[in-house]
Amino acid sequence: MYPDGAFLTAAAVLAAGAFASIKLRKLTPAAGIAAFLVGLAIYAGGGLAGLLSLAVFFILATLATAYRKQVKARLFHEIQHQERRKVGQVLANGGIAALAGLLACLMPQQQAWFTLMLAGALSSATADTLASELGMVYGRRAVNILSWKREARGLDGVVSLEGTLTGIGGSMLIALTDALGNDFGPRFVIVVLAGTLGNLADSILGAALERKHYVSNNWVNTVNTLVAALAAGAIGYGRNGWL
Repeated sequence: MYPDGAFLTAAAVLAAGAFASIKLRKLTPAAGIAAFLVGLAIYAGGGLAGLLSLAVFFILATLATAYRKQVKARLFHEIQHQERRKVGQVLANGGIAALAGLLACLMPQQQAWFTLMLAGALSSATADTLASELGMVYGRRAVNILSWKREARGLDGVVSLEGTLTGIGGSMLIALTDALGNDFGPRFVIVVLAGTLGNLADSILGAALERKHYVSNNWVNTVNTLVAALAAGAIGYGRNGWL
């Protein structure tokens, strides 16, 4: 499936990236190991395009989280805005994509379908992170997604036009990266749409459940990536079999 040594090279790159992220305090040691395993699963089924999509997500998420952290800290009443990711956060954002990668590897006859779901999951994770992190900074009119009443930026389930558009931009970057190893056309649109739907689901769950402490943020992130993966899979299911 891969050229000689390609898998070992990818594993070495992932190990180096995980180690650097731990040293730079972007990931805890356990999260670094989880990220390495997630990356391997994504590469096993999604190939280079999948691995690059994961890299794009991680880079954008890291930069967005660190961006203007003083402003975000004030929104959270001076509580330090968390930058160092834990294992639960890694799995919540990348676990569904990793599962899709493993399924693509185990069922190569349906690889295109599973890698579409993989891209949809990463599209949603990217959209959600950028919309949340940058919407807190640039959102001018923040509203509760369920009531449409104005609320403070940074609360669960609060959205803004600026944050939403930033999230769509993130989904488009993942779709472009995914297109490097796949057809551009309809697949690009599906990945962007799936990411947007997943981000919407995240906001609804945040407003309805997370802010009431019924569920955790990791649970919400897992579900939003699952929604996006299933949406991509459903849309991409063609008349003549898997897309």
